[in-house]
Amino acid sequence: MKPLPAPENVPAMARPDAPATPDWAKDAVWYQVFPERFRNGAAQSNPKEEDIATHSVPGWHVSPWGMQWYALDDWEWAGSDAAGRSVFLRRFGGDLVGLREKLPYLQELGITALYLNPVFMAASLHKYDATSYHHIDPTLGPDREGDLRALAKAGETENPATWIWTAADRFFLELVADVHARGMRLIIDGVFNHSGTRCFAFEDIRKNGPASRYRDWYITTNWDDGILDYDAWDGPNGSLPNFGRTDDTLNPGIKQYLFDITRRWMDPSGKGRPQEGIDGWRLDVAYCLPHTFWREWHAHVRAINPDAYTTAEVFGETEQWVRPDEFAGVMNYEWLFHTLSFLTPHPDAIGAAEFRRRMNRLYARHAPGSLLLLQNLLDSHDTGRILTMLESACPPFADWNTYFTWAKADDNPAVKTQAPSAEAKRRLMLAAVWQFTGPGAPMIYYGTEVGLWGANDPDDRQPMLWPDLPADPETLGPRGRLDVQTPRAPDPALFRWYQTLIRLRKQLLPLRRGAFQWLASANEDTLVYERRFADERLIGVLNKGERAAPLPALTGDLDVLLGGVDMAGEIPPSSCLLLRLR
Repeated sequence: MKPLPAPENVPAMARPDAPATPDWAKDAVWYQVFPERFRNGAAQSNPKEEDIATHSVPGWHVSPWGMQWYALDDWEWAGSDAAGRSVFLRRFGGDLVGLREKLPYLQELGITALYLNPVFMAASLHKYDATSYHHIDPTLGPDREGDLRALAKAGETENPATWIWTAADRFFLELVADVHARGMRLIIDGVFNHSGTRCFAFEDIRKNGPASRYRDWYITTNWDDGILDYDAWDGPNGSLPNFGRTDDTLNPGIKQYLFDITRRWMDPSGKGRPQEGIDGWRLDVAYCLPHTFWREWHAHVRAINPDAYTTAEVFGETEQWVRPDEFAGVMNYEWLFHTLSFLTPHPDAIGAAEFRRRMNRLYARHAPGSLLLLQNLLDSHDTGRILTMLESACPPFADWNTYFTWAKADDNPAVKTQAPSAEAKRRLMLAAVWQFTGPGAPMIYYGTEVGLWGANDPDDRQPMLWPDLPADPETLGPRGRLDVQTPRAPDPALFRWYQTLIRLRKQLLPLRRGAFQWLASANEDTLVYERRFADERLIGVLNKGERAAPLPALTGDLDVLLGGVDMAGEIPPSSCLLLRLR
């Protein structure tokens, strides 16, 4: 039986299961966790004011988990006239203890691989401003007070021989072991371009000036009259000072430290047992660092564990980063732009032909095996929540800066931050079908599977919705009181939809390893494509339109695996179909 004719100018079907490393990542179903907002499992380790602020915040306390996002707590009223000015000082107490407690939930969903936003010591809620890379933040572990006492006595330097293991460090390794025992993998965020100003090395520079042994760890521009000026990721003399570098790599001191902490978390015993450590890394702002450094670092990583997975934060075209001697994958934001541009209800949404053209261009720039390793995401900690973007009928996007800025609720009244409509959820369900049946490894941002909504940072980092933690109803938005009060709770139907898609991906080898090609579609609202592995062929159909669409003319025996057809034998509006040809 011959496949249906494909649209013109489509690349030939790629060879299925093409080589790429690591092999396990082709089968992954990723779940991104923002630890501070996932689950509070150790109230005794909740952060205190001195952990998070450099100045006094009268009355500060950990915020109630279920408070509505645009409300202000009592201490916020005292210190701010808008939630946007105090939201970065909020803490809800999420920690690794809570994450471990909820591993059965992630197993029930079907997750096989976790990506954690930064967990190293840092003052901020996001922890991209590391104080130390060789310790897990004590507020994320089981014994904050004990860890801080132990660290105060330890007398550590950058030398690994001086490093102790805190309760938070040991708990993290127990979490890794528990994840592995459940047949899952875990990677963590590495922030190798910059640290925070509280980092031990940067504080030593401030104290000792040019005499500091860490002076080459950063890019200092002025030492005159005791004034320190330096380059930072967020602007001159900012909160995220950049690490020092030569023309093509990092300076030796900071590079050695980063290599040492890489080994610490990948082979914690130091005895060549990488199975006891993390399974890889996500690298923040990877585009800010030279390729030479990344090649050196990857050689180090793969010497420790050849099966490690590394993924880069890169926007736009990414093929120069996904190479045998550099990253295994990327957070596939380009895939997101195209997917959202097709499925948005905006009147300028792209049609099927343009969508195929854009995706073909993306696919042509990567080796077939590498395509299977890319993390296809619909939202993340740096985007508007997908439900909010669909509810807001966002315009189509082609680049990161436009997308990132548009989704900011404070700056854009078009962003609708209230509970999403049934139509937005239907479009998310279609997007998820494409995410789980097209080429690449799907990644879910925590809470998307239960309908969590919100604009871009900071609103995309709201506490996870849990059935046993009641959430206040939503009565407020970024510009004041809403017309309608909306309850907030997990959406069980959406959760079951994700369970179904994950189960199909696990059961059907073509969805994980198979070749891909487009097939002819009936109109500009419909996508038709084939996944094939050996003799097993699957046909996916998405109809985003408001009218029913004709089905492809298929011959042979068919199994309907997902979705269905109407009485006229057509695919209904806003629906999908997954078929197996026998």
